[in-house]
Amino acid sequence: MAEVVTGSADDDSGLTITVTKESIRQKVWTYLEKNDLACFPRPVYHRIPNFKGANEAAAKVAELEEFKRTRVIKVNPDKPQEHVRFLVLEANKTLLVPTPRLRSGLLNRIVPPLGCNKNMLRICSTSRGVKEYSVSIDLQSKIKIDLIITGSVAVSLSGFRIGKGEGYADIGYAMMRIIGIVDENTPVVTTVHDCQVLDDLPQELFNDYDLPVDVIITPTKIIRCRPSLPKPKDINWSMITKEKFQEIPILKTLKNYQRNL
Repeated sequence: MAEVVTGSADDDSGLTITVTKESIRQKVWTYLEKNDLACFPRPVYHRIPNFKGANEAAAKVAELEEFKRTRVIKVNPDKPQEHVRFLVLEANKTLLVPTPRLRSGLLNRIVPPLGCNKNMLRICSTSRGVKEYSVSIDLQSKIKIDLIITGSVAVSLSGFRIGKGEGYADIGYAMMRIIGIVDENTPVVTTVHDCQVLDDLPQELFNDYDLPVDVIITPTKIIRCRPSLPKPKDINWSMITKEKFQEIPILKTLKNYQRNL
């Protein structure tokens, strides 16, 4: 599916069609569904799609030097990254996951029961495990994240990333940057199906609050990017609506925290 995506295209009628993040999402979701490249949960629309080969991509994550040498890894809670979460726990590393939809906090640490076997580690890697075997991380925590694994709907060879459109990954990263548990040098890795990797995406679609990726991993390859977009340093507070403050209460806490720095 990989191709160059331009800022606009002409259809058969000669009309110019503007390419947007949403149009790219729809194209990728539809391609995955039509070609039966997706797994449960389906349909993949409005999700970080669970793609066939997700476990193979996860295994390649564990081969990275960035994975081997790190101790604290933050992984998104979506289904296609479930096996990544298992491999983090199996390697006896600290696994952090975002608090669901950031409603009650920023991050949770998965704490498996003492002496648990691989089957229990697999349970801890699921959405059930995130709910039942985790403790919240305080904003004042001195923990330092060594590696970030995130899901994507589409990514480009130059590191541009498109998520499912809700902005939680971008906001969550900016929050972590503000409190100092990640920095510009913290690697960001995404696992996707090969068809989710596009040759290029128009730079004008992206802003300073969009999180780029450093490494793309598919079931068949490892792609190292040279992102032309810097990682977000802060939250663009002017874009945070009253509704968003209500939806994510920790934003208000973080804003007050930032004022007192």
